[in-house]
Amino acid sequence: MERNSLTATVRARLSGLHDAEARVAQVVLDQGARLVHLSVSDVARLAGTSASTVVRACRRLGFDGYQELKIASAREAPRAPEPEDDRDPLAATVRAAREALGGLGATLSRDDLSAAAEALNGAARVLVAATGLSGAVAVDAAYRLRALGLPVDLPPDPLTAHLAAELLPEPSVCLAISHSGATRSTVDTARRARAAGARVVAITSYASSPLAEESTWVLVGGGQDLVFGMEAVASRLAHLTIVDTLSMIVLALRGGAAERAVSASADVTASHSY
Repeated sequence: MERNSLTATVRARLSGLHDAEARVAQVVLDQGARLVHLSVSDVARLAGTSASTVVRACRRLGFDGYQELKIASAREAPRAPEPEDDRDPLAATVRAAREALGGLGATLSRDDLSAAAEALNGAARVLVAATGLSGAVAVDAAYRLRALGLPVDLPPDPLTAHLAAELLPEPSVCLAISHSGATRSTVDTARRARAAGARVVAITSYASSPLAEESTWVLVGGGQDLVFGMEAVASRLAHLTIVDTLSMIVLALRGGAAERAVSASADVTASHSY
């Protein structure tokens, strides 16, 4: 297991756990590599729950049991504490971004990435939906997919997005982007697109969420830390990386058609440069 992958796996599934199981997951996050020195009873005590709940939480996190989770913890490279990060905003932001990107290998399914890219490649229309801070990722995704020759729609507001979702032709894809996976307008757009017969690709930080329930494929990546009540830049960097990966796969699938579209995009960009 790659460095940061255990942390990324636990964080991605944290929202789908019940209270006691979530406390167990938090102990796992807090202890890090030190977990290898703790027994299942130690973890139960720290989490204020029973040993059986610890085992159940491990299984909900994707491990066969506590022993397998300990092995995963032992494989993570130990890291010296960096207390200065707490006082240095730049260092803390860079560290969070590094951890979010480093965890993508554990939370992203290669099969889902490939299937989502194939669906995008064959879509009669791609509807990109997002709001708030995820809107910047949506703009990037819409531009990149359009530059590959795909028919893309990025509605400017939730009402227009809902209407566009209702009227999607078949086969279409709704690319829904939400850090929490619980933004009502984005989830509603995905739900309407799905009802219209479209397949839904979600880019989010959590494996379990209302958006995930409406999605055909869930592409998970990002950090869960909030800054001033907003998701940190680490999550957006991870989501942009997922968009880039999808774009690379679509480029390979489309071949000459994509190359011609990319060439046209380059010409347009050049015409706006001095």
